[in-house]
Amino acid sequence: MSPLVPSRTFEDRLRRLLDALVSGVGLLLLSPLLLGAALAVRLSSPGPVLFRQERVGLGGRPFEILKFRTMRVDADRDGLQLTVGDDPRITSVGRFLRAWKLDELPQLLNVLKGDMALVGPRPEVPRYVALYTPEQRRVLTVRPGITDPASVAFRSESELLAGHPQPERLYVEAIMPEKLRLNLAYLERRTLLTDLGIVIDTLRAVARPQERAAMSEARPDPEGNA
Repeated sequence: MSPLVPSRTFEDRLRRLLDALVSGVGLLLLSPLLLGAALAVRLSSPGPVLFRQERVGLGGRPFEILKFRTMRVDADRDGLQLTVGDDPRITSVGRFLRAWKLDELPQLLNVLKGDMALVGPRPEVPRYVALYTPEQRRVLTVRPGITDPASVAFRSESELLAGHPQPERLYVEAIMPEKLRLNLAYLERRTLLTDLGIVIDTLRAVARPQERAAMSEARPDPEGNA
């Protein structure tokens, strides 16, 4: 397998600078919302406020992704490692946070730290990355992002998974390869302008009730892998 060589262009450096600036300002401006969400998670069910999970990032290196916890603490030992629709493991507060994508806000810390970018291929767990072909592993040559073209395109992913007898198999054999195809195509035309367009498309999807529900209901692996 050929080594993964992260890009080092001027635009990449500028993107990293903008990511750090936007995430830092975002954390400051959103601090009241972050504190409110943290308090709600803390009071709604026993367990930590943040959910931490190993993902594969830039250059194939593992890192710990952060999210507000939206499921019971034993979710990874109770049921399929895929959340679809009305999963009983999701807490009442967690359901609200997922619907509005607020559970993803702690990832601004990942962006500030440099593990993630605002826009880039969503990071997967190691066991799914192990299934990537050499070509698909090219998504690991850039920092993973909070949002990407596949996140916008697969707004109705939950409907596909909910009606399938083996949802994880469907994800691995059909949905994941298509997401990777979309993200590889994104890498071919990636600019700061296209990244801005993806951010706008994501915000529009979150703001629309039907699309927001679809985006929040289907999350590969407990606590969400998408």
